[in-house]
Amino acid sequence: MGFMGFMGFISSMNYALRRCALPVVPVLPVLLAVWLAGCAAIAPVDGGLPAIAVPLTWSASDGVGAATPLAQWWENFDDPQLTALVAQALQAHTSVRAAQAALQQVRAQRDVQNAGLVPRIGASASVQRSKAGDASAGNSFQAGLDASWEPDVWGSQRSAVAASQADVQAAEANLGAVQVSLAAEVAVHYISLRSLQERLAIARSNGASQQETLQISQWRLQAGLVTSLVTEQARAATAQTAAQIPALQTSLSQSRHALAVLTGQPPAALDDALAVARPVPQPADRLVLAIPAQTLRQRPDVRAGEQRVAAAWARVAQADAARYPDFNLSGSLSLRALTVGALGSSASVANALLASISGVLLDGGAARAQVRVQEASAEQARLNYQATVLTALTEVEDALAALRGDRERLVQLRTAAEAANNAALLANDRYSSGLIDFQTVLETQRTLLSTQDSVASTRASLSANHVRLYKALGGGWQPEELLSAPEADLQ
Repeated sequence: MGFMGFMGFISSMNYALRRCALPVVPVLPVLLAVWLAGCAAIAPVDGGLPAIAVPLTWSASDGVGAATPLAQWWENFDDPQLTALVAQALQAHTSVRAAQAALQQVRAQRDVQNAGLVPRIGASASVQRSKAGDASAGNSFQAGLDASWEPDVWGSQRSAVAASQADVQAAEANLGAVQVSLAAEVAVHYISLRSLQERLAIARSNGASQQETLQISQWRLQAGLVTSLVTEQARAATAQTAAQIPALQTSLSQSRHALAVLTGQPPAALDDALAVARPVPQPADRLVLAIPAQTLRQRPDVRAGEQRVAAAWARVAQADAARYPDFNLSGSLSLRALTVGALGSSASVANALLASISGVLLDGGAARAQVRVQEASAEQARLNYQATVLTALTEVEDALAALRGDRERLVQLRTAAEAANNAALLANDRYSSGLIDFQTVLETQRTLLSTQDSVASTRASLSANHVRLYKALGGGWQPEELLSAPEADLQ
């Protein structure tokens, strides 16, 4: 109920007063003047967002044109199992559910602040039966209504509502930030899992090859063609490769456990589902980035920072308005009689109307100090926002640099792995024919294992850095308005 509802209640009480032939206080003109004063706009105290120099383009990009959609970037890896794991994590993980609960909390707090803008009306009723001494017992019936309203003359309540609304929008962005981080974490763990499976297969394959070489060296030792030194070197190399397998298996189990927990399940729940080895998921070849300013609009942490600044300055205005007097209007209408039927008579009517003003005359500067407290808090929010923007720009540039380095490294490693494989085949053939010594075979096998493992690790790093780039770009959630803040604030 707004002002008109409150006026209707006051009118009903004035009508009751006239029926009782009591002097009527001309409250309506006073109330109207106070209400009009309360409607006067209070200029908001707003320091705005800090000016930040945002580059026009990224230092490295895969192309120009319409930006690649980022809302469900994990689908670009074309891996149904990854897509299913991310979807399950976004529904079941405790961090998402906690962020949703936090959002519900701030929305309820905003509703509490909104309720303070409208009049408050209460109702009461009572029945009493009493007896004194030898007198007969008597009944007493009473019913009443009371209303109160605090006009927002200085804009304190409106500022509180604005701060609460900014808190809601910040909580919505925080939920998005949790979703972005969670999707990226699931994808990185999944890529690590597939990479470990590939590296485990490489270690086992090289171990089998080294076992064959060990067998050859043992035959040659029995024939007196080599010394026991060669056999021991072959045994040592085979054991070293075999020792890598348990470590890879341990990391593999830990990755499965991490994915299970991220999807809201017990650690061993995905052991069977993820037991079969699959290739490391690779992203789409072409990723077109939005310009930096649009990227900042997309990132939920930047949008949350904007709303925290807005909330902080609204609380500055609220603290400033608290220095001025408070106005309060209240009234009551009650009926009291000895019988229920008598409650309708004019003699049973009792009413009251009160207009008050209150303020602090001397507080030792506490009110002004509270304004300074909120101003300092607003300045902290501005600086935190600036740091968030700079961090966002750095994360994107770092991810682009890492991708560029991974691509160049992978080209060279693939060449090295191909050459190492050819060298290992030639060395084994020549060693079997007695044309070269075992030291050459040992060196080529070590090089082959190292280069193949490096290729697998770099391919996984390339995919993981794509995930980090998607995260840095703010992918994984869909804001309602990508351009809610003016572009002029980010220049």
